[in-house]
Amino acid sequence: MQDQLSALLAKAAAELPGIVTRPDFEAAKARYVGPNGELTALMKQMGAVPKEQRPAVGKLINETKTQLQAHLDTALARLASAELAAQLGPAVDPTLPSPDPGPGTMHPLTLVREEMCRILRKVGFAVADGPEVETEYYCFDALNTPADHPARDDKDTFYFPAAARFGNVSKKVSDEKYLLRTHTSSVQIRTMLKGPPPIRIVSPGRVYRRDTTDATHSANFHQLECLYVDRNVTVRDLKALLDYVFASLLGKDTKTRFRPHYFGYTEPSFEVDLTATHLPKVKKPWIEIGGCGMVDPSVFEAVGYDPEIWSGYAFGMGLERLAMLLYGIDDIRYFYQNDLRFLKQFA
Repeated sequence: MQDQLSALLAKAAAELPGIVTRPDFEAAKARYVGPNGELTALMKQMGAVPKEQRPAVGKLINETKTQLQAHLDTALARLASAELAAQLGPAVDPTLPSPDPGPGTMHPLTLVREEMCRILRKVGFAVADGPEVETEYYCFDALNTPADHPARDDKDTFYFPAAARFGNVSKKVSDEKYLLRTHTSSVQIRTMLKGPPPIRIVSPGRVYRRDTTDATHSANFHQLECLYVDRNVTVRDLKALLDYVFASLLGKDTKTRFRPHYFGYTEPSFEVDLTATHLPKVKKPWIEIGGCGMVDPSVFEAVGYDPEIWSGYAFGMGLERLAMLLYGIDDIRYFYQNDLRFLKQFA
């Protein structure tokens, strides 16, 4: 058997370096170590080996298996390097002038974000920002999200290990976890904790959720949320602002409507629909675009505002959703592929 094992190793050492395609590699791997492979067949002969010789033969088989796997790993690494080199193409000299003399363009998500901020600045909203790494307090607790809420499950939210530390993000509660924010509502909490009303902010930014990527979902995406806190703020003010925003962005014929819904940090809460049949690829009479509502009194209490004095509204929506409506894009994955053929359409 020793001669057979040596011959098998010699055969692999001679054959594997000459393999240049992935299918040929997989076929060779199956011939050597597959269920019907040559090494597997030799291992099955162990039952016929005399008892006193089995330890030595078993050791020899294990050594052969290890060396054969090393040959296979080397061949696979060489193939992977060749495949990567083929994808990258020829080497580029970065000191040479660019072959594309045209000017750069803004990403469609940037275009929509900047246009939304411009529209909201005209009616007094200031742009506010906050960290993408957050704590449970800012992302959930202060927003009236109970500890057993499904959104706080690690199947929905990206949590960092307990030992993780972020010096620029302070904890409100010593044993709370760090996480990647699931919405930009945490910016609203941070803003309210900085000082008293009136407050009128818009907070665009990247957020993260454990979604399976497909044509309409992504684990990382962008939101834009607004918060207005003052005396005697009503649902009528909220509806008037949304009418103004979408008419400014999508055209004066755009109309909005509210449907009752539930959000932990607003009461009452609504889903917002709009008419957009005048936009590319939109055939439905009403399209869901986001959520909104009047800020729940418990949220005001969490940040030290008296809900008997102050009232306010909040609304939020996905920037990808807006861009897909505005430009007739039917797959969210296009935004993240960095394909110049796609991006140059927005020059």
